[in-house]
Amino acid sequence: MMVIVILIAAVSFINKKNEIPEKHIEVILREIGHHLLHSAKDDSSRVLPIKKLNENTYQISFQKNFSFIADSLINIVEREFKKNALAKDYIVNLKNCEQKETVFAFEINDKAGNLTPCKGRKLETACYIIEIELLHKNKFNPFWLLLLIIPFSFIGFYAKDKFRKKEETPAILDDTDFIQLGNFKFYVDNNVLKTEEKTITLSEKETKALKIFANNINQIVDREKLMKEIWEDEGIVVISRNVDVLVSKLRKKLSDDTAIKFINVHGRGYKFIIE
Repeated sequence: MMVIVILIAAVSFINKKNEIPEKHIEVILREIGHHLLHSAKDDSSRVLPIKKLNENTYQISFQKNFSFIADSLINIVEREFKKNALAKDYIVNLKNCEQKETVFAFEINDKAGNLTPCKGRKLETACYIIEIELLHKNKFNPFWLLLLIIPFSFIGFYAKDKFRKKEETPAILDDTDFIQLGNFKFYVDNNVLKTEEKTITLSEKETKALKIFANNINQIVDREKLMKEIWEDEGIVVISRNVDVLVSKLRKKLSDDTAIKFINVHGRGYKFIIE
């Protein structure tokens, strides 16, 4: 029991050391605001104090109304985050000040895939606030964990066997709870596609999209339906291009079965066909 307590305390300490100081985050976010104003050719107004909305979400607001091109926000945030190693995964929402409605949003996510609207859009002059959610991942050096285990090796092989194997075992698939799609078994709850030869992991958005298509085989699924149920119901505003990218990823993952097709229906959406 004492070993477990010490290990937990050590991991917590290491994670604490990896946390970025609050003041440093505010400095980076203010810098993003200043660069955005500069891109809008506004060097006179100022960035208001940064607000922390919750544990991982911050708000940037401005003194005056201004107009800018959406590309600027994407490029500035990405550049500053990389330069300062602030976060690899994050969501940015641009909202108007009065209605607090999202007018522009994008997500950078290594695991789920980046979601960025088409570039070149110019936003009209208005009062804007920027909300940035940092999708933190706990980090620690496993070398330090090993050093903590060594002094307790005298406990014997029983203790070492108990604490050595902490790897997460893969979820056991219920072989009765799946949707058959051609040669694939689609396990919705596990985000998995499976054939006799291999197992393919899906992102949450890929799973949502494929479930919608699986429930509408040989029918046209409108882009608006996909955008709403996959993104907009979670408060993220995207464009139809995001749907095309997502379908392209699904098409690639299902490519081993030539009987499965995603047919682009111009002006409407996609038809999911299994021949």
